[in-house]
Amino acid sequence: MCDMRIREAHAQDAGDLAKMIRLSHRDVAEKFHLSKENCPKHPSFCQESWVRDDFSRGVRYFFVSMDGSPSGCVALERASDQEIYVERLSVVPEKRRHGAGVRLVAHVLGEAANLGVDALGIGIIDEFTELKTWYESLGFEEVGVKHVEHLPFQVSFMTRRVPVTM
Repeated sequence: MCDMRIREAHAQDAGDLAKMIRLSHRDVAEKFHLSKENCPKHPSFCQESWVRDDFSRGVRYFFVSMDGSPSGCVALERASDQEIYVERLSVVPEKRRHGAGVRLVAHVLGEAANLGVDALGIGIIDEFTELKTWYESLGFEEVGVKHVEHLPFQVSFMTRRVPVTM
């Protein structure tokens, strides 16, 4: 069992976040044949400026480290008074399957509960059945599939209720 810690990231971490996001999503881009030409905003092409823009819009990022080594991150974006979007959930390939993604989702559930929102939402590549099954195992349900004009794939929208805390 490894020591896993989560800390909030800040604007000065934008370069490290972008690098981690790119590395974590590179295999997804390869699997689904995504390129800068057909999907320029895919996380595998994340730039520091994107993350800085996120911070300026109020998006919050969190790092997870395993045994002191940066291993992943996640972003939370307020969609409405009652929903928060999970964005850029990323775990570097060599640190996967050790619970970091589950811990990040649990952390954002706690953050969402503290903010008093009802739901977490996420959009994923609809054909990425492995990832969809993983999110379902964490209590997410598919609420719709949509073709987004500028994307070379359909997006599955999933949501999860946020537990009420006392």
